[in-house]
Amino acid sequence: MIFIFDERPSDSPFVETIWHTQSERAGSFISQAVSHWEMVVTRQNGKTTLTVRGPETKATPSPIPADAEFFGITFTLGAFMPHLPTNNLVNVATNLPEATSQSFWLYGSAWQFPDYENADTFVDRLVRDGLLVREPVVEAALQGQLKDLSLRSVQRRFLRATGLTQGAILQIERARQALTLLQQGVSLLDTVEQAGYADQPHLTRSLKRFTGQRPAQIVRLSQPE
Repeated sequence: MIFIFDERPSDSPFVETIWHTQSERAGSFISQAVSHWEMVVTRQNGKTTLTVRGPETKATPSPIPADAEFFGITFTLGAFMPHLPTNNLVNVATNLPEATSQSFWLYGSAWQFPDYENADTFVDRLVRDGLLVREPVVEAALQGQLKDLSLRSVQRRFLRATGLTQGAILQIERARQALTLLQQGVSLLDTVEQAGYADQPHLTRSLKRFTGQRPAQIVRLSQPE
């Protein structure tokens, strides 16, 4: 096993999950497509870096450095930073400049690097300072509860906050649902039906693009040794 992964929920409506992992040795893994953006703090060889990672629209190979510790805050759909719109972060990872060994620059101010324990306090401060906001159109659109807004206005605000179209998010989340079903032992045909794919080739293309694996690979890796 290359790394050990742990995560916890958050009470903040701006946060989807807070996670932590530590690499055991150098290697690589397939980074799956994701619809959420996140902040990731990396600590290795005494150096700390904060990276803003945007949504990813396809699976890509990613390296894993040896003896590194990672902590991340994954934000809810619709939470975004107005001075750093999510539509500029799609398939992009940006390191924020280092202020000191214990802090980084964000919007003209030095911020102490957050950690797994104080992540909620860090997010609360972002919200209080107006650096992190929520776009209510996103939740309303995903729940089909929009009214009194033009389609063009909804699309513009949705894209600015999430970086993706509503259709792209639904495709990514459907692939993640299919992956979970297959890992739980659900058959290919039942997965096609439950996840809403047209047929098995449609499922295969989707999983290959968004997870980097074909259904047979997922089933094989999910079986106990």
